[in-house]
Amino acid sequence: MSADVDVDAEVLDRLGRPLRDLRLSVIDQCNFRCTYCMPREVFPADYAFMPSADRLSFTQMVKIARSFTSLGVEKIRITGGEPLLRRGLEALVEQLAKLTTVSGKPLEIAITTNGTLLAAKARALKDAGLSRVTVSLDAVDDAVFRRMSDTDVPVSRVLDGIEAASAAGLAPVKVNAVVQRGVNESQILPLVRLFKGTGVAVRFIEYMDVGGADFWSDAAVLTARQTRDMVESVFPLTPVEPGPGASTAVRYHHTDGGGEVGFIASVSQPFCGSCSRARVSADGQLYTCLFATQGTSLKPWLSESASEAQLAQAIRLQWTGRADRYSELRATARGNRQSQRYPTVRMSLVGG
Repeated sequence: MSADVDVDAEVLDRLGRPLRDLRLSVIDQCNFRCTYCMPREVFPADYAFMPSADRLSFTQMVKIARSFTSLGVEKIRITGGEPLLRRGLEALVEQLAKLTTVSGKPLEIAITTNGTLLAAKARALKDAGLSRVTVSLDAVDDAVFRRMSDTDVPVSRVLDGIEAASAAGLAPVKVNAVVQRGVNESQILPLVRLFKGTGVAVRFIEYMDVGGADFWSDAAVLTARQTRDMVESVFPLTPVEPGPGASTAVRYHHTDGGGEVGFIASVSQPFCGSCSRARVSADGQLYTCLFATQGTSLKPWLSESASEAQLAQAIRLQWTGRADRYSELRATARGNRQSQRYPTVRMSLVGG
């Protein structure tokens, strides 16, 4: 860590939330067109994604990461778009894995991916220093999977990626499934059944108004409680005591020891009050909420003439002024559907 970076007091926002996690997007492109995130009606084949010249270099991303770690960040999650589409990603992971937290512990480096390229890259990512991987998988039935991802990629390719990640030692692999009422609730039990006893943790996420928000309706939300009831009707679960730090998932173990299942109630029980995440897009915009309407460019502090301390101070000013709590406000405004709709940042820019 650079000697000129100030690591004094804990950095808190206006609601007293610390800065602990960074979601770092490396590319805004994706090879899926998931209906709830990048619907083809909004992202057609000729959609103008970010030119490669506008993306941050890995050197710039490492500078950002070093500044964030100086402010208390303990985990960096690499996101997209689909991050494995970014060429040479292993080199970035290798550089990030050399960083430490302010307490001197190794920085946790994770990645979220749709898994289509994971089988070919899992070993190299592990060797580069990747700590963990989360795979987005909404169905195990091939027809449902192809319909939700709006792609010709078979679900078997994603399952091969999950297997390769586990074999490479990126364990425990986590699988995130977004549940939409009337679309894939039939896949809840098959997902649990498939990964039970494999060491892969499955987490079910309530359908949120991100990316394709114009098509979102709370009528399509199957709550985490409803999902858990479905799981427990077949697979008895035992609650897991929450660990240190903020977690979005309420975790359970199979009572018979078959592994972990989690539920993320992002709509029915918002967790804005414990959100410790900042997000930086592939072109260097800092967002302090997944549902932000605008970001703050970090590029003025990414030149060689600007120090890490100056960049850290710019980040500090944005975080200490943060008061975002979109999901809580959405919940209180549910009676007025229009009040919860405004143009949020494109999901593929900032990841989940």
